[in-house]
Amino acid sequence: MAGRPSQRVGPHVPDQGAIRHPGGTAGERGDPLSLAPLDPHGLLLLSHALFACAERSEIVRLALRQVSALGPYHAEAGYLAAGAGLVRVPGHDAGAPAVDDAQMTELGEADGPVSLPERSWNRAFGLRDAGGLLGYIVVSSDSGPDEQGRFLLATLVGLTSAALSLAATRSPLPDNAGELVRLRTERDTAQQRLDTMRSRLHSQRTVHETLAGVAARGGGEHAITQALYELTGLSALVEDRFGNLRSWAGPDRPDPYPVRSSTRQEEMLRQVAREAGPVRIEDRLIALARPRGDLLGVLALQDPGATADEHTMFALDHAQRSLAQELMHMRELTEVELRLRRQLIDDLLEGTDETSAYARAEAVGHDLRRTHYVVVVHWPGNGADDSFTRAVEQATSTTATRPLITRRGDRVVLLTEARPDDDAVHAALARELGTPEGAIGVSTCCDSPNGVPRCYQEALRALKVRQNSRRRSGTTFFEDLGLYRILGPGNDLRELEGFVREWLGRLIDYDAEHDTELVETLSRYFDCGGNYDDAAAALTVHRSTLRYRLQRIREISDRDLADVDTRLNLQVATRVWKIILGGRR
Repeated sequence: MAGRPSQRVGPHVPDQGAIRHPGGTAGERGDPLSLAPLDPHGLLLLSHALFACAERSEIVRLALRQVSALGPYHAEAGYLAAGAGLVRVPGHDAGAPAVDDAQMTELGEADGPVSLPERSWNRAFGLRDAGGLLGYIVVSSDSGPDEQGRFLLATLVGLTSAALSLAATRSPLPDNAGELVRLRTERDTAQQRLDTMRSRLHSQRTVHETLAGVAARGGGEHAITQALYELTGLSALVEDRFGNLRSWAGPDRPDPYPVRSSTRQEEMLRQVAREAGPVRIEDRLIALARPRGDLLGVLALQDPGATADEHTMFALDHAQRSLAQELMHMRELTEVELRLRRQLIDDLLEGTDETSAYARAEAVGHDLRRTHYVVVVHWPGNGADDSFTRAVEQATSTTATRPLITRRGDRVVLLTEARPDDDAVHAALARELGTPEGAIGVSTCCDSPNGVPRCYQEALRALKVRQNSRRRSGTTFFEDLGLYRILGPGNDLRELEGFVREWLGRLIDYDAEHDTELVETLSRYFDCGGNYDDAAAALTVHRSTLRYRLQRIREISDRDLADVDTRLNLQVATRVWKIILGGRR
């Protein structure tokens, strides 16, 4: 039969009460079948009604009444072969322009178009058996049938032809023994055709019901793969468009799974895309899941013995359509989730209500109640590229929750639970992007949504310091900035106190606990330019006492006073402690 039914033809079962013995006219016994859309199971029930008819005109009328149930079609007329001509079947009024009987004769027993002024597509379908033409069914439509329509129309014509052929065997048998043998042969042939069609329809119904059940249970691609394996007995698999395995059902799964080169993968995809249905490549039958023309995945059956039959091909084609819908649904959900996650981090960076932030984060599967870090990444030439965003997300993802990620201008901003491991993220991005010329700024830890805007500014400052330093590529942590933490705009008293605690905290605590003056000693020492005599005089202590105190300062603070950067940070910290903080402990 031409074509196969598409996925939208569901396993509809006509009302059993609507099927009656068709051995009479519709006016006498009622409409034999309801005009619900026909699927393979509906056609199977129709075949029972057709083959129960003993009168040829009633068979044709029954078939004509089912035409509109197949789709947007109209039954215009029916004919039966009589001698050397055709006789119109009475009792059918399609409410359409009459078919010119002369056109039917001109067809010369072949299928072909007829002319009707109010229809754009009209065709006469011949009803035939081994002995030749039995009659015609004339069908019209506002547009030509699709693959599903061609399949259903051809199936209806085949069933009607077989029923007419079988009905002929029920007429009074002639005395001629040869004619009796011929009629019996025709009957057996018709019965074989019926059995074949019933078997095919049963097989297709099984495929429909199995995959419809998977969809009804909300099964994803793994459930579709498993169902295809059970329907065909061949191992089934799903790959993404790059050839990476997503799902496997059945025996003999390769381990490790072989990875094809990108060139070979693209060549294979082009080869399959050129064909209308599944394509055999080596020991596989391959179908592409590409709804709306966008390739989302590859569905395949392992068939090294080339055992696939019509049932296998139908199941693969139908499963491919189910997979295409599933992958499209998954893509749409992913896009919605990504949009919600980006809106959440954008609002967090600007400052938002804490209660609302917790609720929104929970809705997208992110726990904001954990400690987080803000990370800002800049890679020249990659700011507006989505692949750059994906590369950053992949490089910063761990076994923990996925980071929240967004773009700000030419920078990518993340809110992540995992503190980046020194230069590991930078090294991973350098490999992925093919250049190390990029910088990363990392904030201190953030314990609540209210602290995210502050941490964002910290990460920006760390990034700016890195980009303005001698070595512009690499990762800079705000907590390692030292003096640069308080040189930028927007500093407040809390940040100054944090800087002082970082550099002088141990000394301040020691003084408070032991009633000493180590911080004051260090401050006077720096004020005197590191001169022992002047500092000792300013403190009114002996030179040896000053040396002892400085040694204790080195031991308690674990700082090297000989290091230039350390001396600078300590001196600024003592100035802030004395002048801005008023020597508070």
